Amino acid sequence: MRRILPSLLALAALAACKKQDQGSGMMSPDATGPIVIGEVGSMTGTEATFGLSSANGIQLAIDEFNAKGGVKGRQLQVKVLDDQGRPEEAATAATRLIASEHVVALLGEVASTRSMFMAPKAQQAKVPMVTPSSTNPAVTEKGDYIFRACFIDPFQGYVGATFAHDNLKVKKVAILKDVRNDYSVGLAKNFIEAFTKAGGQIVAQESYSNGDVDFKAQLTNIKAAAPQALYVPGYYTDVGLIARQAREAGITVPLLGGDGWDSEKLYEIGGDAIVGSYFSNHYSPDDPSPRIQEFVGKYKKAYGGQLPDSLAAQAYDAAGMLVDAMKRAKDLTGPSIRDALAATKDYAGVTGNITLDQNRNPLKPAVVLKVAKGGKYDFVTKVYPEGMQPESGSGGDAAAKK
Repeated sequence: MRRILPSLLALAALAACKKQDQGSGMMSPDATGPIVIGEVGSMTGTEATFGLSSANGIQLAIDEFNAKGGVKGRQLQVKVLDDQGRPEEAATAATRLIASEHVVALLGEVASTRSMFMAPKAQQAKVPMVTPSSTNPAVTEKGDYIFRACFIDPFQGYVGATFAHDNLKVKKVAILKDVRNDYSVGLAKNFIEAFTKAGGQIVAQESYSNGDVDFKAQLTNIKAAAPQALYVPGYYTDVGLIARQAREAGITVPLLGGDGWDSEKLYEIGGDAIVGSYFSNHYSPDDPSPRIQEFVGKYKKAYGGQLPDSLAAQAYDAAGMLVDAMKRAKDLTGPSIRDALAATKDYAGVTGNITLDQNRNPLKPAVVLKVAKGGKYDFVTKVYPEGMQPESGSGGDAAAKK
């Protein structure tokens, strides 16, 4: 027994290590069965359209890869967990997917605050994480296993400020931001820096907290400052209410914002009060690019004629970028997938070609959309980062470059 016991203990330790490895991005390369990818999103709650659109985009991409043989001879499977729009739930979901479901990678979150709660869990476990749409720069600063498929807020803030100054010809702008939202705070900061650098003036800065429903006091102060535009870098749930109350307060200037506006619910909440306002976004389904029109056609066919928003497009690209890296990786361990992701160059995404920089962020163009009657978003222009040339067949005004 004394000779057998050490052997049994060694085998038990080996089995425990193997189980731990599988939950920490170290999946055995000779495993069989489906390859499980984790997804965390707001499938319910006030921002459910973000999670539902993203889930649709991800599943569409995964179905296409599976139809072509999957990865390394194995099919792909997505395990989706709902965080209900809560940061703490996002962290719990990420932990569960890593420890219990033994996922090889994570997709999510959309909101920057929730992604920053997830990221330390992925980094500690050495499980690569790709956020489709979190634009706050701090997300990928959480560690070298954290990636994104979208542009970041310094560029998005520049796009909004340049459009306001150069296209709308406004010189005075007021700001209304959500102080409890990392996305809103960061985007406001970047807009202010770019707008003042261009010679514009910020005449008022007001704030609110997510969940507020009465903005009358802030809007009264803003009206007194007589801005020519109002920048509201929040989510559609708040922006719609703010637009209604702004018009009731006698503010007639256009509202401006970022990609957090993108939801079919924006017009439902804001009604005609939001018409004539503008926001920066990742893509437009009206862009004549053949790549975009092909995606729009496939998405509408898969989801009953529904038009894909930017969340769906970004999620489709995030999934595609991840699976492309998995196919190039030498095996399906976390470090191997991470290295392949970091080497991503010219991945042909719907929202633009994706090449990751040293901080695991892509350089990509942005579009500016105008809210029209009925909630339609009219394509206005496309803005490219400095040094990036327009892609062949893309639409929009390519002249405005940082």
